Amino acid sequence: MPSKEHILATVRMLQEEHLDVRAVTLGVDLCDCADRDAERMCRLIRDKILRKAGGLVNACEQVSRKYGIPVVNRRLAVSPVANIAAGHGPEEMLRVAQALDSAAGEAGIDFVGGFSAMVQKGLTDSERTLINTLPQVLSSTTRVCASVNAASSRAGINVDALLLLGERILETAALTADSDGFGCCKLVVFANIPEDNPFMAGGFKGQGEPETVINVGVSGPGVVKRAIERLRQSGVKLTLADVAEEIKNTSFRVTRTGELIGREVARLIGAEFGIVDLSLAPTPEVGDSVGEILQAMGIGRIGGPGSTAALALLTDAVKKGGTFASSSVGGLSGAFIPVAEDSALSLAAAEGSLTLEKLEAMTSVCSVGLDMVAVPGDVSPETLAAIMADELAIGVVNRKTTAVRIIPVPGKKPGDTAFFGGLFGQAPVLRVQDGASAQFIRTGGRIPAPLQSLTN
Repeated sequence: MPSKEHILATVRMLQEEHLDVRAVTLGVDLCDCADRDAERMCRLIRDKILRKAGGLVNACEQVSRKYGIPVVNRRLAVSPVANIAAGHGPEEMLRVAQALDSAAGEAGIDFVGGFSAMVQKGLTDSERTLINTLPQVLSSTTRVCASVNAASSRAGINVDALLLLGERILETAALTADSDGFGCCKLVVFANIPEDNPFMAGGFKGQGEPETVINVGVSGPGVVKRAIERLRQSGVKLTLADVAEEIKNTSFRVTRTGELIGREVARLIGAEFGIVDLSLAPTPEVGDSVGEILQAMGIGRIGGPGSTAALALLTDAVKKGGTFASSSVGGLSGAFIPVAEDSALSLAAAEGSLTLEKLEAMTSVCSVGLDMVAVPGDVSPETLAAIMADELAIGVVNRKTTAVRIIPVPGKKPGDTAFFGGLFGQAPVLRVQDGASAQFIRTGGRIPAPLQSLTN
């Protein structure tokens, strides 16, 4: 039985601290839409999306009104397009992307993820075609998001795929130069990609998932920040263990709320309930920032010494509280540190206290990785591939998910600001060491999987 204090704390989170459900994502299996005739395949895709996802928006609004909890984004994740459209060429791949974009728009969906490929051990013809089509897809559609899993702890790192992606990322940036390379904001390159991630741009419907499934991503950076501030204002002498305990208790309440919403939406549209993703997801708004949580914990300059330890404490406490609240935890589950989407992190990067190298170190203890990072537009594809290889190596060796969402900003240099708008925010262009590792990357091939024993 919940205590009176717990009930009042939950009410305060809803009414005063802007708790929301960041993403309700419906996974839909599209494998039965594969067809040698591209026109028929696109028609089957459109019909199935409208049939399965047509009621998602109404269901979210109904549940949101019932409980007074905002649902910020309604999203769709489909089976990897590289599998659905195998055997087709680039024109047909683009037509599939346009069909996804159009059907998602008709259903009122914000984003659709699944223009995806799994290439950690090698590239099939369809996966190579999909990656080569990314610039046209990401520049000509508004809702389609893409992801590529280029590494895993069992297969190693596919450097050939990373170099190809580096070239296509630069092309995507050039095609969307009028919006500071915005097309790259819709592409994530992963190591150990999860199959039940409700957050875009990396969401897709995994092979082990049901026909239709609802996955929920809760938010709550502002809630956690206020909980720590109240603890400090209480006047009681604190230890970091007390801070961790408070974060854990807060995460417990946030997770309960997210699971309630997810199960209700799943029931209304006849889908199975999947998971709650515990990740703290920031927005560009002040007061909704993971960086501000670190400041509330006592880190004066984000990126300074102690930042990685504070983030590790935060991530671990969130996971402990969430897993006690729900037996259906999955996705990424930790804390996102997307520079452009987090006002405090963006400011720290602009002031120079948060560098690309420190961000990389911090990603070793949180979910995802180098996220929404803007770099100069004249960076080489080899350097982009090397940055991705570094980040994915952290995930491969530590058997965790890491990822890179990097945006070369055409015409801009370190110190300039890239503007993406809306929830994507803005970010300072960070300095990179260009040309330092071209020979290593051009050697190509696959970095072997690490030894699973003798760990130190």
